[in-house]
Amino acid sequence: MKKIIITLLLIMAAFTHGAAQKFALVDMEYILRNIPAYERANEQLNQTSKKWQAEVEALNLQAQTLYKNYQNDIIFLSAEQKKAREEEILKKEKEASDLKKKYFSPEGELFKKRESLVGPIQDEIYNAVKAIAEQKGYQLVIDRASDNGIVFASPTADISNDVLAKLGYSK
Repeated sequence: MKKIIITLLLIMAAFTHGAAQKFALVDMEYILRNIPAYERANEQLNQTSKKWQAEVEALNLQAQTLYKNYQNDIIFLSAEQKKAREEEILKKEKEASDLKKKYFSPEGELFKKRESLVGPIQDEIYNAVKAIAEQKGYQLVIDRASDNGIVFASPTADISNDVLAKLGYSK
């Protein structure tokens, strides 16, 4: 009876082992750092972001200056003048807020610019990963840069250099 059970367990283990899924890891941060087009796109995004942030800050500074002047002049102003100045300050603050929203909101210009500059690079990487996975029979490819749950992974499971080579950036 023991021999039959042991034999059955060995047969089940052999079938389970044969049906094991193959997986691989990629390090997207490593891959992106080694693609010059991504670095250029990031630099362009940073410059644009700084420029737009300066525009927003200039409007905020104008609003602050208007408010300080209002505070200094408040005792000399009539009720109508106070109301006009307050409206001017609120208008400038709203203008700054609207500009910030236009540039930096989730649907804003910076997001759209990032999509247009970085999206094609990410698509290329995805297609390269997919091609390698299909070629080598991987059922699952995990990004080790974004998954904090990976404590250890064998370097042989990492296909990041294969992806770079497929994209034409040999490492």
